[in-house]
Amino acid sequence: MADLRTNLAGIKSPNPFWLASAPPTNSGYQIMKAFDAGWGGAVWKTLGVPVVNVSSRYGAVNYRDKRMVGFNNIELITDRPLKDNLREISEVKKRFPDHAVIASLMVETKEEWHQIVRDVENAGADGIELNFGCPHGMCERGMGSAVGQEPKVLQMIVEWVKEVAKVPVIVKLTPNISDITRPARAARAGGADAISLINTIQSIVGVDIDRFVPYPIVDGKSTNGGYCGPAVKPIALNMVKNCAQHPDVNLPISGIGGVENWRDAVEFILLGATSVQVCTAVMHFGFGIIREMLPGLERYMDEKDSRPSRTSVARRYRTSCTGRTST
Repeated sequence: MADLRTNLAGIKSPNPFWLASAPPTNSGYQIMKAFDAGWGGAVWKTLGVPVVNVSSRYGAVNYRDKRMVGFNNIELITDRPLKDNLREISEVKKRFPDHAVIASLMVETKEEWHQIVRDVENAGADGIELNFGCPHGMCERGMGSAVGQEPKVLQMIVEWVKEVAKVPVIVKLTPNISDITRPARAARAGGADAISLINTIQSIVGVDIDRFVPYPIVDGKSTNGGYCGPAVKPIALNMVKNCAQHPDVNLPISGIGGVENWRDAVEFILLGATSVQVCTAVMHFGFGIIREMLPGLERYMDEKDSRPSRTSVARRYRTSCTGRTST
């Protein structure tokens, strides 16, 4: 039987299916429910400056009889106190020591980066994901995609983090840029251990033509949000491929963008990803989708590789898609 165990830059998990940093990973309770269901890892909802979120912060694009082909959110980072999140990270790791728990972080100053990195490491996080991709909410404060769109700034902050980090550092990239390999190369130059992509695409999913306000509407107002879901998968696949092929990137990749089933995951793996992260499908269908994803990937790998070996099918077939192999 296929061995689904995964190692992304030193972050080990029982399988390559991770929850992305998003509402489904906003608490320890949610992540433990996901791990009970079979998920291999989770990226905690972004920790940082305390934020008060708003209601009615999601919008969707439906196409004919297909519901939610694209999903838009104006969600901010966690609105829960840092101390509560740190306590729950510790609790999750005690109960699930073999699962990957990655802390997504987004703060401003060098001192804040140093402190929050130490905090999540002390809580037991297996890795850190730097949120340089969020296209809304905190960009005006020089965070999120404002960093991801400025390679020099991105490299500087990665260097700050690597000064103190003792666990692997993943840089989450924004697709809201003309050449995704520029920030990817900056991440490597700064010392990043891996990259993850793509984050959400800046968007307006529609306009209420009676109230003259874009969706989603919050107290009569709205703003641009981050677009995700099945509609963005072709863009995500292309950007993952671009980073996997570029000789000056050469970093392990966690693929994100429209993954709903095991076939989607295989596509990302064949184009260069080691793990895949899922958000929209979980919000739409629930944690239970993993019960189809795991056996589906196992059957596929068994069919493609009959040898009783731990060699990943992805390692064999990735070369034909990207021109190189990676672990």
